[in-house]
Amino acid sequence: MANLEILAPAGSPEGVTAAVQNGADAVYMGYSAFNARRGAKNFTPEEFARACEYCRVRGVKVYLTLNTLVSDRELPEALNTAAEAARAGADAIIVTDLGLLRAVRRVLPETPLHCSTQMGIHSSEGIRLAHAMGARRAVLARELPRDDIKSIAKGSPIELEVFVHGAYCVSHSGQCYFSSVIGRRSGNRGLCAQPCRLPYDSGGRKTEYPLSLKDNCLVQYVEELRQMGVTSLKIEGRMKRPEYTAIVTGIYARAAHEGRAPSAEDMQALYDAFSRQGFTDGYYTGKLGSTMLGVREYDTAAEKRIFTSARRNYMRGELQRVPVRFAAQLRADKPARLVAVDDRRNIAAVEGEIPQPAFHRATDAAALSTQLHKTGGTPFYCAGVKLRVEPGLVLSAAAVNELRRVALAELYEKRRTPTPPPVRAFDAMATPETGGASARTTPPVFTVSVTKVEQLSKDLQELRPSVLYLPLSELKNLNKIRSFLDDPDITIAAVPPRVIFDSERSAVEKQLAAARDAGITDALCGNLGQLLPLRESGFRVRGDFGLNLFSSYSLAVARELGLVSATASIEMSLAQLRDAVKPIDTEIIVYGRLPLMLTENCVIKTALGVCACGSFTGLTDRTGASFPVVRESADACRTVVLNSRKLFLADRLPDFRHIGLWGMRLMFTTENASECAQVARRYMGHGEYTPGGFTRGLYYKGVE
Repeated sequence: MANLEILAPAGSPEGVTAAVQNGADAVYMGYSAFNARRGAKNFTPEEFARACEYCRVRGVKVYLTLNTLVSDRELPEALNTAAEAARAGADAIIVTDLGLLRAVRRVLPETPLHCSTQMGIHSSEGIRLAHAMGARRAVLARELPRDDIKSIAKGSPIELEVFVHGAYCVSHSGQCYFSSVIGRRSGNRGLCAQPCRLPYDSGGRKTEYPLSLKDNCLVQYVEELRQMGVTSLKIEGRMKRPEYTAIVTGIYARAAHEGRAPSAEDMQALYDAFSRQGFTDGYYTGKLGSTMLGVREYDTAAEKRIFTSARRNYMRGELQRVPVRFAAQLRADKPARLVAVDDRRNIAAVEGEIPQPAFHRATDAAALSTQLHKTGGTPFYCAGVKLRVEPGLVLSAAAVNELRRVALAELYEKRRTPTPPPVRAFDAMATPETGGASARTTPPVFTVSVTKVEQLSKDLQELRPSVLYLPLSELKNLNKIRSFLDDPDITIAAVPPRVIFDSERSAVEKQLAAARDAGITDALCGNLGQLLPLRESGFRVRGDFGLNLFSSYSLAVARELGLVSATASIEMSLAQLRDAVKPIDTEIIVYGRLPLMLTENCVIKTALGVCACGSFTGLTDRTGASFPVVRESADACRTVVLNSRKLFLADRLPDFRHIGLWGMRLMFTTENASECAQVARRYMGHGEYTPGGFTRGLYYKGVE
């Protein structure tokens, strides 16, 4: 069977032991503030180094999680963390932030980089770009069905990692801003407050928890994933207890390494370790709906029983996982000699006592081999023995044991020392160029995005937004946008869905071809997987908020990737925007209901039990705040949860006019055509429109 990596979580030093002693091939862990589980215990630099040593001796890989968005001021510290981890022996670094990926690749040119699932890679085109940016592996989006995973794996030039067990986010990874917008705790920066686990009123009685998904469980599909060509199976859970890691890792390791299908007892153990009313394979099998929903259940007795047993096992045992081959020699009048060679070709050669003439029973090859196989209590197991034993000699069992002990101890020491990779200094080569767009002194232009063509009007056209962003699915009836198309002062940009699976690519390509034939020259890209196809189709590509461009460094990457403009992250503060170098035309969103979630599992259908997109009023939380829910596209059932209050900055525009911005976007979602024109008029200095109840977004507060 092809090797299949079991990648286990470690939120603490004990979690490392739990994972390794239960068969993990690799562990992922974080330290410092730059990992997506900042609430876990995590590691000090010293603890991380010890964990790397512990794993290195036992042949287990260590991946550092640096999978958060990183600001300009934070990037040097994040790079220092990456360099420290690499020197300690980290085998790869998991990143989300495009700017950090670019910088780490330059500072640590030989350290493998893995693209986090937070990057939202859900297509073959996303993999192609990840490979072009220097990634060695990509963690695929959790929402992918099996056929799309298979399609991606078929031609992937890099390794693929798939989440197989643990918590599901209801939003596409990297596209959830709920926690940050309502409470400044950014999920993209490792501090999600989990608003999806709270109750919401949906106007029906189907469920009180329409956003809370059961945990993922794909243990029955391990062999299928192997056959697809997946490299690594990832278990979620750095916030969970080490005992949880031990139980889940052991079951998946046996399935992957021994080909053992999970038993009923295994499934009960998974349930007792952690459950939200059972498990789901809904994304993988394509069986979406309310059956994917669940909330946390507590059975303290079962949990205590299974956790006590698990902890006892991993704290007392030593999983023998490193193969060693012995060569021993017993000769008269010569010290006994033993050579041990491990799987890394480390060699330990030791000598012991001189064998004595045998008066009763001689030490024959069978007896010596049996003794050398007794490697219990160490990470090693005997994978083979070659012997040269002269007859009539005896060497005591204690002497043989000492030979074996000393040889294995020497191998252990040789395995401890890491081979540090080359580290380049963090200097100007890793920083964005100054000048260019940052030197802009003209006031920013206004751009407009709409959800439906019905929001367009003659009044809006007369205000001449510089760019009009139109959903690709709304370009079917060109007559409704003809006047905008013919207006030389307005650039129309087609907006593909943020999520396009391989199975959906053909239909989208036809729509893009029709848009191009209609004279549309620009496109707005909200996902890495769209960038290369849009460029190769001849579009001028602009970057949307979904790319999570959070710093000067990520904006520099946007420019290097060929974008002509880029939307800064909606989580950037005004101070960060002001201080950022802008090597590309940069716009921000200054009006509208900010998108909080993009969901694969249709919130409307799971909440009501039926498709009711046209009449669904949204979700209401415990405070009475109402969050509209709309379809992302007329051609798909993915839904977008919008903020309860509109972002409004018309009275604060002077704060944003002289900070080097190219554009300010008015994002229209639930407004009618008349409201759209009123809002645009107010932002352009006319009228008195003010929404009833609004927010300033995160511009004046920032995120943690």
